[in-house]
Amino acid sequence: MKINAALAKSLLLVASFGLALPMLAKPPVKPAPAKQEETAKAEGDAAEPTIPGVSAKRANGGYVGVTVDAGGFTVSFYDSKKKQVDCDVAQAAIRWNPSYKIGEERRMLNPSGDGKTLTSAPVRAPYNFRFRLILLNASGEAVDSFGLNLNG
Repeated sequence: MKINAALAKSLLLVASFGLALPMLAKPPVKPAPAKQEETAKAEGDAAEPTIPGVSAKRANGGYVGVTVDAGGFTVSFYDSKKKQVDCDVAQAAIRWNPSYKIGEERRMLNPSGDGKTLTSAPVRAPYNFRFRLILLNASGEAVDSFGLNLNG
């Protein structure tokens, strides 16, 4: 079978363009880094405080923060400006499905000596689960309820 010279030239031309065109194309342009805004704030402005652990916004406008300290749960209460305040509930209940057994674990949290936190008995690790936190008033009625993820 003889190859026509014109066909060979056109095939060679198409193949060379296929190899050469990507080399001639402009490389992708990286976007310019965003201008960094001034990080220094006026002396009167302070950085927004952070709530340690897992936090959730309450119905009353404040916040609740849950941490695992010394092996047990600690629930702290914060106002709308994220400053720690005294707890306004009598108790809390936490329940979760641990990975080390079948079934549910539960803990009651009672006020600590300082009156700002609720604490529980020690909890077995690993601390990686979804839990339900229920805040209770003095008569045992639920005030707030949260579904949160603990990763740590």
